[in-house]
Amino acid sequence: MAIKPALSLEIEPVFRSGLEEKVAAQLSHAGVSNAFEAGWIHYVVPARNAKYLPDFRIDKTNIILEAKGRFGGHKSDAQGAKEREKMILLKEQHPEYDIRFVFQRATNRIYKGSKTTYAKWADDHGFPWADKGTVPAAWIDEMKRQQLKKRK
Repeated sequence: MAIKPALSLEIEPVFRSGLEEKVAAQLSHAGVSNAFEAGWIHYVVPARNAKYLPDFRIDKTNIILEAKGRFGGHKSDAQGAKEREKMILLKEQHPEYDIRFVFQRATNRIYKGSKTTYAKWADDHGFPWADKGTVPAAWIDEMKRQQLKKRK
């Protein structure tokens, strides 16, 4: 009489569809050795060229202002995440630009149920931001100074 091990190391596959189960049965019945979801295969999603139309490019400076009433909040969570990811990619790929946000309400959540506000997201990703739809006087002074420098 054979003794069964206390713990079996063989894991039964968990199929997510009847078709997967049917194919597994066909392979098994035909004597074809196989492994179901045996390991990940890594790949890179190819890049695609994209373009971005800034809300405000401040003349004769590298400053870009994005006026955000809703920051992806009016779109699905996936679309909002894509919009935020776009801004991160722009910052990484174009460090020559100084991208700043003017939020209508910086305390809004990036999506329903999130603990992250627009302000926290901007802070976490190194974007300067302003609240209540108002460009800070210090930013305006800075823009004017840079524009005057470029005229000379």
